[in-house]
Amino acid sequence: MHKKSNIFGTIASFTTIVVVLLFAASSCTNPSTPAGHEGYIYEQPRFIGSGGYQGSLVGPSNYGFSLLRNQVVNIDMRPNTYTERFSILANDDLNISFDFHAVLAIKTGTIKQVVENYGAENWYKRYVRETFRTYVRDEVQKFDSRALKAKREAIATQVTKRLKNYLNTTPFNIKQVVIGNINYPSIVAEAVEKKLAAHQLLAEKETQKAIAKKDAEIRIEEAKGIAEAQKIINATLTPNYLQHEAINAQLKMAESPNHTTVYIPVGTNGIPLVKGTK
Repeated sequence: MHKKSNIFGTIASFTTIVVVLLFAASSCTNPSTPAGHEGYIYEQPRFIGSGGYQGSLVGPSNYGFSLLRNQVVNIDMRPNTYTERFSILANDDLNISFDFHAVLAIKTGTIKQVVENYGAENWYKRYVRETFRTYVRDEVQKFDSRALKAKREAIATQVTKRLKNYLNTTPFNIKQVVIGNINYPSIVAEAVEKKLAAHQLLAEKETQKAIAKKDAEIRIEEAKGIAEAQKIINATLTPNYLQHEAINAQLKMAESPNHTTVYIPVGTNGIPLVKGTK
């Protein structure tokens, strides 16, 4: 009986040791943080420990094994782009659709504030998003729909300025704000196409008009040239000139081998008669 008691006692002791070891193993943690992140280490106590914030990690790193039930909340500290889609009435009550992109980052060494005061991983949705959207709506509604594309840089600059002021005392930095493609309603796109077509047709008509004007100017100049030529010819058709031309004609006929006798009315000294015209 004594030997059996010793055996049972040994088994009980061994079982106890195994249970303790298993409990210790299950209680040990080794929180780790990846590159580009910071980790917020906190304790979830069972029987020992005060719980709460234990420290922070800058990734990539491990916190180390501990009998306390340490856990980690890892927050991405790298700049990230947050996109918001809008459908806003412009100043002329036309509904405009577009995307706004904000590049935001978390300041190094502020992980404790981010987790305890700003919602940890949900910091953008809980603290930045609605303010960002409000600023965008405020700035867009200052302009008519036709002016938005020309003013997109000014709008982005103003939204960035307001966000910087809003985030000045927080763990967050605004790097850049960019407006994506601005989409007008289909009726506006159709109207723009018709307007462009009308402008093109008008430009074509203006070109045709300019060509016709030039053609008319050319015809006028041709008519002036003809009139001037006729004026010069009429001025030179004097009786003496005509007589001179008639004599030359007779000489040419006389020199021709196949000439024929020609009778020409003559005046004094055998010169052809030319009657002047009035």
